[in-house]
Amino acid sequence: MMANAQKMIEMRKKTLGALAPGGLAQPGLAATSGEAPFTDKAKKIADLQAEIAAKLSSLPVRSTDPADKPRPLILDDHGRTVDASGNEVQIAARMPTLKANIRAKRRAEFRQQLQERPAEDVSEQAFFDPRVSLRPSARGRRAFNFHEPGRFQQVAARMRTKAQLEKLQSEIAQIARKTGISSAMRLAMVAPRPAGWQPAADGGPPAIEWWDQVVLQADSYGPETDERPRAERYQGVTSLVEHPTQMAPPTDGGKDVFLPVLLTKKERKKLRRTNRREAWKDKQEKIRLGLEPPPEPKVRMSNLMRVLGNEAVQDPTKIEAHVRAQMAKRQKTHLDANAARKLTTEQRKEKKIAKIKEDTSTEIHVAIYRVTDLSNQAKKFKVETNANQLFMTGAVVLFKDVNVVVVEGGPKQQKKYKKLMLHRIKWEEDMVKGKEGEEAENKCVLIWEGTTKQRSFGEIKFKLCPNESFAREHFRKQGVEHYWDLAYSAAVLEQEAT
Repeated sequence: MMANAQKMIEMRKKTLGALAPGGLAQPGLAATSGEAPFTDKAKKIADLQAEIAAKLSSLPVRSTDPADKPRPLILDDHGRTVDASGNEVQIAARMPTLKANIRAKRRAEFRQQLQERPAEDVSEQAFFDPRVSLRPSARGRRAFNFHEPGRFQQVAARMRTKAQLEKLQSEIAQIARKTGISSAMRLAMVAPRPAGWQPAADGGPPAIEWWDQVVLQADSYGPETDERPRAERYQGVTSLVEHPTQMAPPTDGGKDVFLPVLLTKKERKKLRRTNRREAWKDKQEKIRLGLEPPPEPKVRMSNLMRVLGNEAVQDPTKIEAHVRAQMAKRQKTHLDANAARKLTTEQRKEKKIAKIKEDTSTEIHVAIYRVTDLSNQAKKFKVETNANQLFMTGAVVLFKDVNVVVVEGGPKQQKKYKKLMLHRIKWEEDMVKGKEGEEAENKCVLIWEGTTKQRSFGEIKFKLCPNESFAREHFRKQGVEHYWDLAYSAAVLEQEAT
């Protein structure tokens, strides 16, 4: 910097010396009117030179002493710093001042101390296990692991070949199952080997395979050991080809039969979520491709300002009317969808009937009730109407104090009817007279319940019988006279007990 400043000053001096004429710079000469401008210029130049000289005198003078120059760095054969006379020079180490450099230096010193620390001999300790490898305290630096060019192309080619092979094997297995080759091959594999057949001693192919030995009746394929004629040797082999009979798979009316899969409640919920998410993804994809227009924003009075923003501020009346129209449209769509899903009167009736009816093709559940008195018309109406509403069959026989009610149906129907007969109808409200004239509460008792293969009665009807023989005859016509015997004997035993 000092050298550059001195050069600039010298250049300015030369420039000023070239501009000042020799006659005008002489002091004591009288200047004419034409020479006044030159006199002023000379004066300015002299002032400028005096100012520059004053500034130069204040600047420090650069020393030219060779002792003040930096000494050269001299290294000996061992890499030590020495002076001109060959003596070793100790260079003072410079300490870092930045905190980042200080921390870095401390970390370097700590690593060096760890490396210099002697390794502990753990083999002499009491709990040393040589099978456990000791890991270093510092984690090694990971290096790049470059793959060979074309490696992943080879992996992809192998995967494609494997997929094609699996597909081909599945097709071959399918064809084999259709033609029956697989079953014939399995039968051949489990067929017993002949007693005299032995595999080759050297591990190679045998002289004759055991399945051919059964046909050829020989120990080898060659004719040199068998002198019998060809027709006699190959007696079991003919030119006929047996093809297995093609059988159609069992179908139900031309439709494929699938086994029903019973899912748990958690699995049904998961399946519903999956289906709804797939439908949502399809809709988003169609909107993204431009096949469907994007849905309008669902605007309500509560989120009006957040959704529309500036539009709501510019014309709030118009925006409010638009939002209310959208809300009314959404509500109308919702009500229309509910109305479309709503069942008609006939459909509701069919649904209710299907819910009540049960499959009784395999077995019929039968229940026999004995009522002491069934003269109350309201209770008779309940017994008959509920049986008809539940689509149950049966009969009601009225005879003095032994009124038998027989109902046939499914297990759910019997459960509902049992609740009606034993709990819902208040039989004890009616009082009946006994043989001796005493009054007692009316009651209903379940005599027997079980299953049969077929129904014995049609639609439930009431039958009034004057005596016991007429009642038994009514049941005997249907082949179930034991129903009456069971109910009547239970009533007789109960009367004898009382």
